[in-house]
Amino acid sequence: MHTVLVAPPSTAPRQEALAALKDSASVGLGLLPLGLAFGVLITHAGLPWWCASLFTAVIYAGSFEFLLVSLAVAVTPLATVALTAFLVNVRHVFYALSFPLDRVRGPLGKAYSTFALTDEAYALTAGERARSWSGARVLWLQLFMQSYWVGGATIGALLGSVVPDSVTGLDFAMTALFAVLALDAVRERRGDLPTPVLALLSALVARLVLPGQLLLVAFTLFTAALLVRSRKEGPRA
Repeated sequence: MHTVLVAPPSTAPRQEALAALKDSASVGLGLLPLGLAFGVLITHAGLPWWCASLFTAVIYAGSFEFLLVSLAVAVTPLATVALTAFLVNVRHVFYALSFPLDRVRGPLGKAYSTFALTDEAYALTAGERARSWSGARVLWLQLFMQSYWVGGATIGALLGSVVPDSVTGLDFAMTALFAVLALDAVRERRGDLPTPVLALLSALVARLVLPGQLLLVAFTLFTAALLVRSRKEGPRA
């Protein structure tokens, strides 16, 4: 007679959460100081501290949130704010082409995963090792990253009155973060050198053709180049 041991039902979700926490730790090192900088900016702009928590929890749009502070202070018309938000975040349309939203279960889970689709979340889930991640792990990953952002911004806003305007370096956190993510992506795809080359060429062409809409044009050209290359190469084994 054999005895079958059944693991507690909470074991798997706990493991998924711990794995996602480890996956998000490196990104958190960049999001926390950037969130602090955003919170300090909120306070120095004359807005109440809770605006930092509200913006990061409800809007959660990274670079657009920094723009939104100046737009809010200047009492910018809503139509202008909406157009600015669209131009800044239109790149997310291209992220959806390869983001693993199909692994996420339930309408609420899919809704939050879509809402929390940031540059960092896409960068971490687009790698080779992320192809085996479950939908729960992806959701936990996004939740942790938003927690870093909300927590850092809230702390920065609460401490904003004691942080001088002359503090420098916090604004470089995002640049350093994306540099690290880009290097990791290149290491994972050592045999796929044309991809970064295509990205560089797309950016250069966009800079020459339409510098005022560089990001949108560059993403469009890069996506088109990837589609053409994929069609020529055919399905991979």
